[in-house]
Amino acid sequence: MGDRVSVTTTKSALIEQGHWLTVRDCKRVLVVVHTVTFAQRLREVFDLLEADLRVQLVFTTAPHAFGAGVTQFLQDLGIATVPWDEALRAEFDLALVAGSRGVHELRAPVVRISHGAGHNKLLTDVSRLAPGERRSPGMLSPQHLLHEGRVLHAAIIYSHTRALEELAVSCPEALPVAHVVGDPCVDRITAGAPRRADYRRALGIEPGQKLVVVSSTWGRASTFERLDSLLPQLLGQLPGEGHRVAIMLHPNVFAGHGAWQVRGWLAACRGRGIAVVPPEADWQPLLIAADWIIGDHGSLTAYGTLTEATILLTAGPRREVSDRSPAALLSAVAPVLLPGHPLAEQLEYAARLRGPGQYDQVAQTLSSAPGEFHRRMRSVLYRLLDLGEPAFPPLVAAPPLPPALTRWEARAGEGAAR
Repeated sequence: MGDRVSVTTTKSALIEQGHWLTVRDCKRVLVVVHTVTFAQRLREVFDLLEADLRVQLVFTTAPHAFGAGVTQFLQDLGIATVPWDEALRAEFDLALVAGSRGVHELRAPVVRISHGAGHNKLLTDVSRLAPGERRSPGMLSPQHLLHEGRVLHAAIIYSHTRALEELAVSCPEALPVAHVVGDPCVDRITAGAPRRADYRRALGIEPGQKLVVVSSTWGRASTFERLDSLLPQLLGQLPGEGHRVAIMLHPNVFAGHGAWQVRGWLAACRGRGIAVVPPEADWQPLLIAADWIIGDHGSLTAYGTLTEATILLTAGPRREVSDRSPAALLSAVAPVLLPGHPLAEQLEYAARLRGPGQYDQVAQTLSSAPGEFHRRMRSVLYRLLDLGEPAFPPLVAAPPLPPALTRWEARAGEGAAR
C-alpha cells in the first residue's frame, strides 16, 4: 500500500510542481504517447532534452486503439506516466506528440513528429473529405493537422522538403509551422552501417550463413496478412544450415490482435529456427545485418534501401499508397515475390539482379537532411522553449548490439501462451 501511495504522490508532484520537488523552476515538457511505434520515434526527440536540468519531462499515455504495450515500453525505460485526464488539466511549456488523437485538448504548444519513412499510406478515414477532395497521407492532411479550421501545432516536423511541396497543395495553412529536420532512423542506420559485421556476430549469424528478414506493416495487403502463403515457403524451402530467418511485425499487429494470438498464429515457427522479433525491440540492427529483406509498403522495407540487403516485395495495395512515397518508388525497382516459385531461387535471382545504386532514388526520399536530424530537431525544441541550447552537439549514436536471434526463436514444445 505504501508503494502505491508513493507512485501517486510522484505523479501529482510532476503535475502540480509542488514544494516537495528538488529541482524547481523547470520548463515542463509533456510527452504524449499513443502507441509503441510513436514511443519509439518520440524517444529520438525527448532524449535530446533528458540531460538538461532546466527541463522536466512528463509522460502520459493517450487513448488509442493500438495502445497496448505502451505502458510496459515506458516502464522498461524507467519512465512513470501521469494519467491522461490529469495531463489535460495541466499547463505545459511544450508538448511532444506523434499522433493526432486528443491533441486539440492539450494546454501547451504542440510539436508533431512524423513517425515513419516518408508518407506512404493515404488517409484511411475518408468520411470527412469533401466531394472530389483528394486523399493525402495522414501527416499531410487537414484532417490530421487542423481542428475547427485552425492549425493544431506550434511546429510540425518533416523529414524531406518534398513534404512541403505536398503540404502546399493539401493543407497550406500548416506551412508556416512546418520544419524539415531529417529522419533519425536514416541517421542511425547510416551510423550503424560500418558495424554490420558486429551486428551479425551478435545475432549469431555464422560465417557463410545468410539472414532473411521478413518485414510487415499492419493492415490490409501487409506481409502478415499474406503470411499463410509465405510462411510455408519460409519453413519448408530455405536450407536450414544456410539461412537464418527473422520476422519483424509492426507493433500495431501485436496491439490490435494481442501478443498471445500473434504468437499462436506463428506457432509453426517454434523449433524451426525462425525468430519472431518482439515489437519493443530495436529493429535497425537487423536491417543492417540482413542479406535479404522481404517486405511490403511499410516503413521498414523503405529503410532497408539504406543497407546492403536485397529487397523483395510482397504484393501491395497500390491504391492505398501515395504515388510520391518511398513505398511507391520502391515498387518500381524491387522485384516482387511470387508464391508459385521456390523461395530460395527467387532470393538468389533478386540478389543477382540487383545493380549498383538500384535503390538510391528511394533512399534519397527518406531524408533531405541526412545526418542533421538531432541537431535540427534540438534547435526547434529549444527555440520553442525560449532556452539557449546546450554548448555541445547532440550525439548520433549507432544502434546498440542486438541480442542473439535464439533469444527470439520459440523453442519446440512451448505453448502459445508463452
